[in-house]
Order: sequence, then C-alpha cells, then structure tokens
Amino acid sequence: MKIGNVVLENNIFLAPMAGVTDLPFRILCKEMGCGLVYSEMVSAKGIFYGNENTTKLLTIEQREKPTAVQLFGSDPAIMAAMAKKIENYPIDILDVNMGCPAPKIVKNGEGSALTKNPSLVGQIIKAMVTAQKKPVTVKIRKGFDDNHINAVEIAKVAQENGAAAIAVHGRTREQYYSGKADWDSIKAVKDAVSIPVIGNGDVFTPQDAKALLEYTNCDAIMIGRAAQGNPWIFKRILHYLNTGEQLPEPTAEQKVEKALCHARMLIDYKGEYIGIREMRKHISWYMKGIKGAAELRGKINQVISYNEMEQLLKNEILKK
Repeated sequence: MKIGNVVLENNIFLAPMAGVTDLPFRILCKEMGCGLVYSEMVSAKGIFYGNENTTKLLTIEQREKPTAVQLFGSDPAIMAAMAKKIENYPIDILDVNMGCPAPKIVKNGEGSALTKNPSLVGQIIKAMVTAQKKPVTVKIRKGFDDNHINAVEIAKVAQENGAAAIAVHGRTREQYYSGKADWDSIKAVKDAVSIPVIGNGDVFTPQDAKALLEYTNCDAIMIGRAAQGNPWIFKRILHYLNTGEQLPEPTAEQKVEKALCHARMLIDYKGEYIGIREMRKHISWYMKGIKGAAELRGKINQVISYNEMEQLLKNEILKK
C-alpha cells in the first residue's frame, strides 16, 4: 500500500492517541508488525513558540518508521509554516487532526471543530501541501454532531486540496468514544473519493478488522483503544487476514514481560519519575482480563520505582 510516495508494508495502522502513542509505545507496536505508526497530536503553535514539551513529541527513531506526525491547529499560515519547519525531521507523513473531541481543543476551533468549516479545511490542507513535500493526510470523524454529518463533504474537500489519504472515525464529536461506530460513514467516504481511506472505530479483534475491510472496502484500518496494553493486536490481525487462523491471546507471563519492557523503555525516554507515573495507566491496560488485575490497580498507582513495579507484577500476577 502507498500513501503519496510512502510505501507501507501493510494496511494495519496505529491511531494517534494523546498520552499514549509516544516513542516507546510506537516502537512496541512496530515490532508487532504495525504498518504505520502515528505520533501523539502535536501543536503547530507549540512548534512555532519552541515549546520544549512539543519538541519532545517530535522525537522519531529509525526502528519505528514509517511514522506519521499529527499536527493540530486552525491557522493555515501557521500550519503550513510549521509543516515546512519540520520537513527535514525523519517524518514520513504529516497528518492533520480534524477529529479530536477534547473540549479545550474544540473551544479553540481546532480538532473536530474544523469540520464545521469545510472552506477552512481546504485552506489548511492546501497550504500544508504547497509548503513542503511530505504527503499530507487528514483524520476526521463522521461529523461534529447529528446535525452536522459531513464526512463525505470533508473528504472531497481534502482530496481536492491535495490530501494523500483520509482516516474516518465512525463517530461524531458529540459521541466522543461512546455508542457504536458507524461503518456506513466510512463506506460512504470510500465510495466518494479516490485517495486511500483509512477506517477507524470498533476494531477490537482480528475478526472485527476483517469485517470492517470487507464491509467498507476501505484501504486500511486504524487501531486505537484496542492497542492500549495490547500491541499484539497488530500481529494477530495480520496473521488472521493472511491465513484465516487465530493466534492465541498473550499469556499473563507475556503481558508482564511486555509491560516491564515498556516500562524500561519509558524510563529510558522520560526518566524514572515521569516514566513510572505514565506507565501506571499502561499497566492497567496490559493486565486487563487477568485474574487479580482489579486488586492490582490500586496498588500500581502507589508505585514510584521500576523495582517496585516489577516486584508487584511478579507477586500479584505471576505469584512468584
């Protein structure tokens, strides 16, 4: 599969998720066969003002590539200038966030709020495409709310202004992540445009992935919440699509081993103080479904060192 001039090994992608898809997690997903990883969303204004935390989000390593960096903002001139500014970073694709439902983002007219203004959508994409040479893609929702279901219109605007692909989450901004994803909205976009369409929403199993591909005829799938604490999902989906066989779920031992590997990577990247605290939520995701996980959650939130985390997982989950 290709997006612009970027050749991808497969069509199962990691969705951008704030506070989740940092460098260590992207590497773990890539190791499990993910075809394209996306960064956390990065503020164009943050780049403009040289914000240190924003700059950190742009750290990319060869072993995770190909990598898409997702920018958010609403000013076409700033979006274009910052796209140009980071053009020489080891980025493969520039994605524009037009789907984030967070109130503080929407209040600023960014994220999913942009889809209420198709003209501005076109201006942002065109400006970014013109300013630099990396493929520009867009991630949207099916609409802002039930009175503004316009994914097809936005997709056409994106294509007309040079977007190389479009990802569609089959929920409105009003829904956030509740209810059922509307795969018909993804199908409608696929039928309306010729650029690659990436389907997103309610893919939690290999069977879900196959069903979404077959129902919508979309070109790729984007995995979000189902990858949290579960980088194996990429390997399991790819194996199922290629062979029809189901790989087993990871064992408790495998989950503990991967979680501890993740913790070490996060500590190397952000230091132990921040790394351990950010790892707490990941541990809860990794241990989901394992006997003793509920009791573990309260204890894991008190952990302040890697050694404590390791001992707790081995004592509570592996009983060693």
